[in-house]
Amino acid sequence: MVALSRLSKFFGKYFIPKEEGGLRRYNVLRFKMIGLFGMVALVPLCLMALINFHIYKTSLEKEQRLSTLSLVNKTKYSFELYLNERLSAVSFIAATHSIEELSDTQNLRKIFHKAKEEFEGLVDLGLINSEGRQVAYAGPYNLLGNDYSEHDWFNETRVRGTYISSVFLGYRKLPHIAIAVESVSADGEPWVLRATIATEPFSKLISFMNLAPGVDAFLLNKNKVLQTESRLFGPVLGTVPFELPHAAYRGGNSVITTEQGNFSATYVNFMQPEFILMAMRPDTQGNGAWFSLRSDLLAVLIGGAVLITLVAFGLTNVLIRQLMMADECRANIMKEIEHTQKLSSIGRLAAGVAHEINNPLAVIKEKSGLMNDILARAPETELTGMLNRQIGGITSSVERCSVITHRLLGFARKVEPKKEWLDINEVVREVLEFLEKELTKRSISINLMLQEALSEIESDKGQLQQVFLNIVSNSLEAVEEGGVIYIESKTMEDGVKVIIGDNGCGMSEETMDRIFEPFFTTKRNAGNGLGLAISYGIIRKLGGDISVTSNVGTGSVFTITLPFSMEPKKA
Repeated sequence: MVALSRLSKFFGKYFIPKEEGGLRRYNVLRFKMIGLFGMVALVPLCLMALINFHIYKTSLEKEQRLSTLSLVNKTKYSFELYLNERLSAVSFIAATHSIEELSDTQNLRKIFHKAKEEFEGLVDLGLINSEGRQVAYAGPYNLLGNDYSEHDWFNETRVRGTYISSVFLGYRKLPHIAIAVESVSADGEPWVLRATIATEPFSKLISFMNLAPGVDAFLLNKNKVLQTESRLFGPVLGTVPFELPHAAYRGGNSVITTEQGNFSATYVNFMQPEFILMAMRPDTQGNGAWFSLRSDLLAVLIGGAVLITLVAFGLTNVLIRQLMMADECRANIMKEIEHTQKLSSIGRLAAGVAHEINNPLAVIKEKSGLMNDILARAPETELTGMLNRQIGGITSSVERCSVITHRLLGFARKVEPKKEWLDINEVVREVLEFLEKELTKRSISINLMLQEALSEIESDKGQLQQVFLNIVSNSLEAVEEGGVIYIESKTMEDGVKVIIGDNGCGMSEETMDRIFEPFFTTKRNAGNGLGLAISYGIIRKLGGDISVTSNVGTGSVFTITLPFSMEPKKA
């Protein structure tokens, strides 16, 4: 336990930041999770190691047999493909050329050289008549006129129609095989087209098996004659000193005893020609692999335990971090809920105040109208003119109060948006026209980066004007004389985005956390703190979102996203 404690402190120093290490409950949870991971992972690993130690020898032998058998089968398919390609080539030549064309030596040589370019191992090509005499020949030997009537391959070809021989010496006195195809001339006279194939490609196919050191592979015919060179049993056309096992088409395994010792043999039979491909491995080679496995198994066990420990520490640290992030997110959500409840309470209060104020405003407006009517009937004097001006001031103030109460009702979500299809660029330009005089007076530059052919959206023009006016007005308050305000618009996948930024004084993180709270303002002796709170409520009501990024001394950037169609979001 002391060692585990020291180890956990060592890894904890690297995995867990110092400011998090002091949180006791997270550390306790971390050690519990590490212990659980250790029990779940290390105990089964040890059990599996003990079980595998006892059963792996049998599994290893079986795996070696299956692996060698699979490799032998694949090599057999390569041999069959090699021979069948050349048999098909000879058959194609016999089928597409008449005996007259092939009897022409020059023409036969052209055909032979073309085939030799395409097919590796082709030695020569000869035309043999029905009596077994070679009447045309293309190749490096002088074999024209040879009599093959008594040769086994010729008689087999006359019986079967096609034939692939075993390796033999023949007139060339070099190991080769013959591939022959029988055809019939126009007058019904049979003839045979014969090609000779060198055996060097056979050795190349054997070498492509990439066998383990000490394993010998070779090709035999049914008479135990080697068709390829064997490291254990000699050169081509030699004879192996043991009885051939019964070789099924899909292959098999057996133990063969020779003067050189016991061998584990894997073999597979060919259909045509009647070859046997065999791979032989000394029995002692398997035992060496088994003895070396025990140390490997122990190394794997130790390495696995170390790796599992590291993974347990790392994964536990990740999970603890995720848990801490989730707790922090939950705290932020609770803060957002608190903010939302505050907005809701302020909204209800604003709605009540607006309704209460609207009633006396209506009375004042009605009385001022009545006074206007009375003065209209009175003779025009200096006093009536002064009263008319005073009544006009009262009416103007009432209308201004009505606008304010209307904004309060909008903040309280009592005024439903008026849907219409809008061009946001046009709305932005209209808002800037309201502020043109102040922008010119203070020499403030407006950089417009409005996307041409911006997609239209369904929204409320008046409320969007109010939002843009509030944000641009705040930017005007933030920038110095000669400052810069930029406005950018662009189409997104699900709506449009409007970015309003400036190079003003910026905001601190504490200010940004409260920027959308009602009645929060940084303006001394000015502002009521409702502009951005109302803008926030309007954008959410229109189905969009608003966010802000800022740094003290570098300016602020407000990002507003609006959907193509209004779908109000919950704050």
